[in-house]
Amino acid sequence: MSNIHEFTVTELSTALKRTVEDQYGHVRVRAEISGLKQAASGHVYLALKDEKSVLDGVMWRGSAQKLSFRPEDGLEVVCTGKLTTYPGRSKYQIVIDSMEPAGVGALMALLEERKRKLAAEGLFAQERKKPLPYLPKVIGVVTSPTGAVIRDILHRLRDRFPTHVLLWPVLVQGETAAEQVAAAIEGFNKIDGGDELVPRPDLLIVARGGGSLEDLWSFNEEVVVRAAAASEIPLISAVGHETDTTLIDYVSDRRAPTPTAAAEMAVPVRSELLAYVDDMDRRIRRGLSRSITEKKERLVGLSRGLRDPKSLIEEKIQHLDHLDSRLKSAMGSMVNLKTQRFQGTAARLRPEILTRGMARDQEKLNNFEGRMSRAITIRRERAGDRLAASGRMLESLSFKRVLARGYAIVKDENGQVISSVEQMKDGASGIAEVKDGSRSITFGEGDAKPKRVAPKPKKPENTPPEQGSLL
Repeated sequence: MSNIHEFTVTELSTALKRTVEDQYGHVRVRAEISGLKQAASGHVYLALKDEKSVLDGVMWRGSAQKLSFRPEDGLEVVCTGKLTTYPGRSKYQIVIDSMEPAGVGALMALLEERKRKLAAEGLFAQERKKPLPYLPKVIGVVTSPTGAVIRDILHRLRDRFPTHVLLWPVLVQGETAAEQVAAAIEGFNKIDGGDELVPRPDLLIVARGGGSLEDLWSFNEEVVVRAAAASEIPLISAVGHETDTTLIDYVSDRRAPTPTAAAEMAVPVRSELLAYVDDMDRRIRRGLSRSITEKKERLVGLSRGLRDPKSLIEEKIQHLDHLDSRLKSAMGSMVNLKTQRFQGTAARLRPEILTRGMARDQEKLNNFEGRMSRAITIRRERAGDRLAASGRMLESLSFKRVLARGYAIVKDENGQVISSVEQMKDGASGIAEVKDGSRSITFGEGDAKPKRVAPKPKKPENTPPEQGSLL
């Protein structure tokens, strides 16, 4: 045993690291991603697992930026790299140089799952889509500044309808492409339009050339789809060729098969508009000319049927003079007639007529006065008789006549009539009222207790009812 070499921990860790790297310097691993984390430095840390084992992995920042898709937990991938050890933790891991989905089927499954999720949130609903402006003054384009896409768009816009274009340069492929595209859409929407140098766009175009599913994957990222859905500015998506479909196509307000087609959707053809305006101008001019001609011909026809205005005026003047003479004659006849009637009426008026009427009315007045005096006397006598009868009835029903027969009314100290022995408390004060006055009394003096009074004999008819307790 004394001949066995003694290693330090560092020596043994270094030997293991060298052995693992020499033996597995280049490997390809097919596994499922788990526990994906991206550090602030840009490095990506993850675990690759299958049904039985787990292998830690790391992808340095330079390699992560070259990815054409965004890795996610649960995605099956094929990783290429080398195995190494991490002496500080006594663990081994794979340093990943490249990563790709495990076939197109994996990406398609991920795409369908994400599509169902976003559709369930209503982001693809038709009623959310906004109409495109007919003649946008400013168009914002989100694409790569060096590709052929921006040149095609500018060339097509220049041919159809020259328009002010704002380019927001972005990467259209790679790890950071999705964040840049989303930031560009949000940035255009944040422009308030107050700056003349950077006006707010009336329309946005998000464009990219054709490519594989992996190349176009940035436009399937959730951050891009949500940014397009939240855009207040109408948006046209022109990603890939006509057969390529990404998730941004479903959420955009209009989908163009190519970037060139997007430019054609954005603006009309200026020459066609000018031709249309010229045609409308000619039609308006012809319509106005024809209308003026028709009005002129009608005016000439009507003028032939009109008489000489001077002769019309002279006839009206003559008719007015005739009416004036008739009016003066009629007024004179009316005044004479009214004068004759007034004189006839005045001749029939004499003082004897008025005196005779007054005497007749005075006689009627005297007759009415006598009849009224007799009626008042009779009503007064009848009212006095009824009043006397009522007084006699009231006197016969008065409780004082009952008191005159020896009865009394008992009241408590508050003047309330006592109608039961239960209301007579021992030692309490009261008042007894008789026919010629009242006295204060005390209930229950000595050992005597209040007793119930024997029932009174039935009173004859026409006897006034008792009021309170009569003793």
